[in-house]
Amino acid sequence: MVDKAQQDYFHTLYQLAAEVNSARTPQNVLHSIAEITAKGVGAKGCSLMLLTPDKKQLLHTAAYGLSEWYVRKGPVSVDESLSQALDGQAVAVKNASEDVRIQYRQQAYKEGIASILCVPMMLKEGIIGVMRVYTGEPREFNDDDVYFVCAAANLGAIAFENARLHEAAQQEHEATRREMLKWRAALGDAWMVEEPQDPSPERFPPSLAGA
Repeated sequence: MVDKAQQDYFHTLYQLAAEVNSARTPQNVLHSIAEITAKGVGAKGCSLMLLTPDKKQLLHTAAYGLSEWYVRKGPVSVDESLSQALDGQAVAVKNASEDVRIQYRQQAYKEGIASILCVPMMLKEGIIGVMRVYTGEPREFNDDDVYFVCAAANLGAIAFENARLHEAAQQEHEATRREMLKWRAALGDAWMVEEPQDPSPERFPPSLAGA
């Protein structure tokens, strides 16, 4: 039987899916995913972090509930910060200010972060980054919490892919527009085609000209 907490998670996942499928700008969609996820779990904040091309660092790309100071505290090394998540596992930390798996323990304490749940962001069969949920009080994450955040992370990965495709389409459109402007400049007025004149009734037999 589905309990109240599970029903709330189902409802929140519907909100997340609707957000991913919305017509809003990609960055606004990503921020909303972080916000909806944090509120859905009852957490202090949430961040979506992408792997760099060399897969050595994680970059904060969208966040909710975190200070600008904390988001920009420094490069997040894959090897020094909950690396199990990049192996496809969900990782929970109850005391972020003391756990050696946390790279910036002092900064987490100053930010008021107690516990962290970190899950992989999967796109098809690859991992493109992680989603992290931060709480202000020590917390044990149960199975429902983990399943929900994993589902939210995968929707976040789809949103990232949508953003990438959107940017690529914009760049292609801009490149095409610049190329057309170059051709117009090179051809001068020759690129303009004279519009055809309306046919005169005198050129047609009476039956076609309506005479």
